[in-house]
Amino acid sequence: MLQIALWKRVLILAVCASGLLFSFPNGFYSRVETHNDAVAAIETFGSTSEREAQAAIWPSFLPSTLINLGLDLRGGAHLLAEVHVEDVYADRMDVYWPEVRQALVELRDQVGFVERVDTAPRGTLQVRIQRSEAIEAALQAVRDLAQPVVSLTAGIGATDIVASGQGDVVTVELSPEEKAATDNRTVQQALEIIRRRIDEVGTREPSIQRQGENRILIQVPGVGSAAELKALIGTTARLTFHPVVSSTADSEAIAGPGNILVPHLDREGEYYIVERAAVLSGEDLVDAQPAFDQNGLPSVTFRFNPAGARIFGQYTSDNVGALFATVLDGEVITAPQIREPITGGSGQITGNFTVESSTELAILLRAGALPAELTFLEERTVSPGLGQDSIDAGRIACIVAFAAVIVFMALSYGLFGIFADVALILNVALLLGVLSVFGATLTLPGIAGIVLTIGMAVDANVLVFERIREELKTAKGPSRAIELGYQRALSAIIDANVTTGMTAVILFALGSGPVKGFAVTLMCGIATSVFTAIFVTRLLIVMWFERRRPRTIEV
Repeated sequence: MLQIALWKRVLILAVCASGLLFSFPNGFYSRVETHNDAVAAIETFGSTSEREAQAAIWPSFLPSTLINLGLDLRGGAHLLAEVHVEDVYADRMDVYWPEVRQALVELRDQVGFVERVDTAPRGTLQVRIQRSEAIEAALQAVRDLAQPVVSLTAGIGATDIVASGQGDVVTVELSPEEKAATDNRTVQQALEIIRRRIDEVGTREPSIQRQGENRILIQVPGVGSAAELKALIGTTARLTFHPVVSSTADSEAIAGPGNILVPHLDREGEYYIVERAAVLSGEDLVDAQPAFDQNGLPSVTFRFNPAGARIFGQYTSDNVGALFATVLDGEVITAPQIREPITGGSGQITGNFTVESSTELAILLRAGALPAELTFLEERTVSPGLGQDSIDAGRIACIVAFAAVIVFMALSYGLFGIFADVALILNVALLLGVLSVFGATLTLPGIAGIVLTIGMAVDANVLVFERIREELKTAKGPSRAIELGYQRALSAIIDANVTTGMTAVILFALGSGPVKGFAVTLMCGIATSVFTAIFVTRLLIVMWFERRRPRTIEV
């Protein structure tokens, strides 16, 4: 019998109503977006009369989820950055130097005095020993420091460092396996820090993806220019704290063993000789906020984690009266004198800041330092006007496809075609609702997926209606013909949509960027199309049939 249980009818109508409800905010995109931004600002920075007014322009009892517009629709900035993974090799050697020195000092009776060669090639550690005849003993002591490589791709027995000797010099560098593992970790860390920096300023749905071995693709909708984006993410923001040995005005001054010469950020011609090994680094920070110092000038306050607070407190207690330099990206910001122990785990960075620069520095420090320098290989800005042109073109394509399908179905199948057209309208609403709920990003390929969904949405109805026509030719009653039409067309509907769905899954798994956007839209469209074709049109036909009770039907 051609019947649908009451609970099924209620469920189908509830799903359709939910789709309409959640797709509704996209019809008032600017208003809802302003409301959402105001609500987020109130939660983060507190309430103001202006923010309250902006939040009130959209009713709070209605959904406010929107489909995010991609770079090609909203406009924004596109960058392709290359990570200088070689920078990390030098940092790793600086970390190894105390261990290597300690291992060789324990062999002082054999190797004599030990000193680091400052002219060593970047990424290597060279140590000169006094007695060249003890080079093998020195090499063995250094090799004993090696650790297994932590990587799935490294072979069995691979170690993180290799050591070689020539004359009285021991050369230490990372092994090829460790370099490969370090490169992978560095790029992944840079990618995550870039994402955190962009998220800190509240941009919407950035696309940040790894490309190749050491490149990162960054696309951020809504950013005014590529230069603005570069200023945000291009700064390494490596913060370290060093003991000051002395200050000088000579840019050619010799720093001496274990020290480095660092210029002052704001005072031209002023240099500091500081110890190469940092007491603390920005990795020990847990928070940084813009503030004002005791003179009312912009500054940045920071807070260490427990381990950093302990080290900071111990150092300041042991070195009262000494100068302590705060170094940002190889330049001294400030070098105050330690007047008293600082045991609270917090401090303040002062300098020639503006309110904007102190806010930016706080954002960078909270997000963390980039592990290596970035070089921008490609940059471009998509204007909002071009994005609006893309939206208009996509809207026209959807309207044309929508109108053509509606007219075709009505002319081909009459009243049943109109039922299919109603289901098509609900299908588009459901698709927009699903994309809104999941916060999907819509791009031009995504619009192409919607247009394709509109064209494919009636395929299942065509199969059902043609099957009903065939069943009517066997002199069965209209009720039985409709029931058999849906039953016998179901396998073909499932086969067609499963194969299309598999294609979409493959595109999503293997594609990137726009291809994934198309795949997501297509997968959601397949799900909503099957639902409306199998359930919604059948419910409409059943409700019509129960009301009219026709003796014959014409499809």
